[in-house]
Amino acid sequence: MEHVLRTYNLTKTYKNVNAVDSLNINVGRGDIYGFLGKNGAGKTTTIKMIMGLSKVSSGEIELFGNKALDNKCYGRIGSLIDYPGFYLNLTGEENLEIHRRMIGFAGKDSIRNALEMVGLKDIQGKKVKNFSLGMKQRLGIARALLHHPEFLILDEPTNGLDPIGIKEIRELILNLNKKYEITLLISSHILSEVQLLATKIGIIHKGRLLEEISYDELQKRNRHYIQLKVDNDKKASFLLEKNLGINDYVIWEDGLIRVYEKLNEGWNINKTLVSNDVRVDEIYITVDNLEDYFIRLTGGESNA
Repeated sequence: MEHVLRTYNLTKTYKNVNAVDSLNINVGRGDIYGFLGKNGAGKTTTIKMIMGLSKVSSGEIELFGNKALDNKCYGRIGSLIDYPGFYLNLTGEENLEIHRRMIGFAGKDSIRNALEMVGLKDIQGKKVKNFSLGMKQRLGIARALLHHPEFLILDEPTNGLDPIGIKEIRELILNLNKKYEITLLISSHILSEVQLLATKIGIIHKGRLLEEISYDELQKRNRHYIQLKVDNDKKASFLLEKNLGINDYVIWEDGLIRVYEKLNEGWNINKTLVSNDVRVDEIYITVDNLEDYFIRLTGGESNA
């Protein structure tokens, strides 16, 4: 597979502490790479090193197969890091025109094209101060697309957005990847969003990469289970073991049990619990999700 980004033992040290520690990530052409981790895990620090905005302490970065990074490499990349800043009293087009001139990109059609790509083609004359937060985020992505990049890096692109704004950004990312064939790296601490977008996932925790896995492989690894919601999980677990011989289960939280064996005996589990005065409010078969996988990898630490 052709890679647009690879890092080799990439490390960033602050005051003898590794904020990023020996990171090896591989983004293939055509990927939507979900760079997943808690706030403070090292995602933004990694992205700033990749974009040449922060000095690498040790290790190497390879872009488009080239380790000798130069303006030609970075001219093939667009990025949105942190919250996009704009002149609020200017229109969206005027803001993009300022940026177009700053980067020395000659094609005036690029503004119209970029706005169309992000779904803002009908904002003529509207000042940015009147934009919603989601519109400002899309305008920021349009700015990153002005020079027609092959690879787009977005740092927490749905941060602070309401559900409608999050859905719009998700659909935009999928469209950029499928219609315009742009490879993307999306950093996020929101597991559910990464799961809906990514073709490949890199999980970073305390500066270290715990796992890099395709979404298809993740689906294969995740286990199916019977989810039980009961009024007495201690009594229910006793009955599972004594009456049904079930030992592969976990009490996930108060009143919630996950049973990983005898999946075709849900009827019997329900019958046994109810006949022994355990109220069963829910019983159904489901599968581990990305959040479950993350918690297993990080030793039980939930994501925030």
